[in-house]
Amino acid sequence: MTAETAGALGALADGDASIRLRAALAIGMNPAPDTGAVDSLVARCAIEPEFSVREMLTWALTRHDPAATVPRLLPELRSPLAQARSQALHTLSKIGDPRTWASITRDLLLDADDEVARAAWRTAVAFVPEGEECALASVLTTQFARGSRETRLSLSRALIGLGEEVLPALHAAMEDPDPAVRAHAIATEQLYRDPEAGFTLAVEEAKRVVALGPDEVRW
Repeated sequence: MTAETAGALGALADGDASIRLRAALAIGMNPAPDTGAVDSLVARCAIEPEFSVREMLTWALTRHDPAATVPRLLPELRSPLAQARSQALHTLSKIGDPRTWASITRDLLLDADDEVARAAWRTAVAFVPEGEECALASVLTTQFARGSRETRLSLSRALIGLGEEVLPALHAAMEDPDPAVRAHAIATEQLYRDPEAGFTLAVEEAKRVVALGPDEVRW
């Protein structure tokens, strides 16, 4: 490890976010062959408060050898810190290593933290092996009507990313006794059929289909 890299690693803990951002950039521009830099980057991902810095940390990790980064990131998926789990998922999705799929557990897909769950949905869809799409869709559709509008849109996008294999699970959810679940499933099916329609329009149409007022199904 060069003195420049060592200095940048130390700057990752600086109180100034702009200094941390530049430090992460410097580390990514000069990836170290040893695992010390990877360890520091991963550890910082778990606690970094600034989104832009976290994105730069992820970029810096993608610049390192996956043989060093992936084994260090996978254990983070079991971390008690929600940010560690979500950022590890995000980074693994950028690295694109197929070993990731085996570590995306049902617990992650159903994680109580919305950011972790959203990252797990996106990453799972990116890595799902051929033939596993229907099983993944069946798990994801259990999350219909969850959380904020952004969370629901993330779920719809993830499901649509599975292609036509998602349709049986979607159609089953469209018959759910919970009207909010039905509305979310219908909106997702509308987006699948017409990606240009927009989520807001799809939601409004779904509400009309289930014959509910806007106060009864909240998005």
